[in-house]
Amino acid sequence: MGNVFEEFESNVRSYCRKWPVEFSYAKGSTIIDSNGIKYIDFFNGAGALNYGHNNEYIKGKILEYLQSDAIIHSLDMYASAKKEFIEYFEENVLIPRKLNYKIMFSNPTGTNAIEMAIKLARKNKKRNNIFAFMGAFHGMTLGSLALTTEKAAREGAGINLENVTHIAPPYYMDNTFDTIKYIKEVLNDDHSGISKPSAIILETVQAEGGIYAFEKEFLRDLRKLCDDEDILLIVDDIQAGCARTGTFFSFERAGIVPDMVVLSKSIGGYGLPLSMVLVKPELDIFNPGEHNGTFRGFQLSMVSAKAGLEFMLNNHIEDEVKRKEKIVKEYLDKNIKPLLKDKMQIRGIGLMWGIDFNDGKLSRKVLDKCFENNLIIELAGRNDSVLKIMPALTIEDDLLLEGLDIIKEQIKNVLK
Repeated sequence: MGNVFEEFESNVRSYCRKWPVEFSYAKGSTIIDSNGIKYIDFFNGAGALNYGHNNEYIKGKILEYLQSDAIIHSLDMYASAKKEFIEYFEENVLIPRKLNYKIMFSNPTGTNAIEMAIKLARKNKKRNNIFAFMGAFHGMTLGSLALTTEKAAREGAGINLENVTHIAPPYYMDNTFDTIKYIKEVLNDDHSGISKPSAIILETVQAEGGIYAFEKEFLRDLRKLCDDEDILLIVDDIQAGCARTGTFFSFERAGIVPDMVVLSKSIGGYGLPLSMVLVKPELDIFNPGEHNGTFRGFQLSMVSAKAGLEFMLNNHIEDEVKRKEKIVKEYLDKNIKPLLKDKMQIRGIGLMWGIDFNDGKLSRKVLDKCFENNLIIELAGRNDSVLKIMPALTIEDDLLLEGLDIIKEQIKNVLK
């Protein structure tokens, strides 16, 4: 039998087209293919593996639970693993940050949690419209896809994507666009033609949009605008959360409290599927069963999620990210910035960084060269022009620098 993936798997597959080898083993920040070739991982499971592949501590808790014959599937029934996760999350994440949220478990993926959040926003405010930002990526199901602006993703819908107004972010017009002023004028102009939204949703760091970290002042101004206009503020922390930016929640740097927070990806701890919406108690108005799903009670994910939080806190991962942020920034500024030309830029925060080549063909050449030299790295942004650096938060310093060296050398090779 030849290549079973190409012969039998759907054409919709994508990541394998960038890295066309068969992977068989993974540990920490390295992946090994079926021929024994080792790769440094700067892709990190699209952000689902903040604590690396096969983290020993989390794996131990998973194996212990599996060997005990404890319940695995329980929908939203009460279960010990879920109880322990909720208690730990409340006592070690929410209470220390003085955050008061109810926890809503959705189906396994991030897009399911986004769907839950926007349904609840509309139910609370009795308004259909939602504001999202140009450059946003919130998921691939129809409600989430309506929020998402990536043209290629939207074209897969097959129907009109409605009840969303997309707003230009502050980085538009060479960082001169006054987004807050524009929203205010739109809301108060009876000839704007735009309906008042139930919510404004944003990633505080647009990841798939090209690694744009919104300024603290903008986030604070947006929070005030939402308060003044009776609009809910939803933060999508699916990719930027779980310590990726140096604090557990990406919005902490601005000192704001969103009305809802959406978590997925690394909240599952080990790459296991889990998604959830944190919602202010007064907004928790769904009737029993009004939003549900078969796999929202996957108890193994609760076990791995709790273990992931324990690992994060016990190993001071937030501080580690801040330390490694300095390493990455210093390296990029010293070694890669001088190589860039014209409108090429470097942007980032924590362990989310992007090198914007302002040219999708160039960025793809760099990606291909990096892969040939044993580095797995992804693209993002307009025309996939941004090389996206997103390693595990636990990556060793020497491996981090080795990966950055590969990027530097391949940029040299492509740009020369």
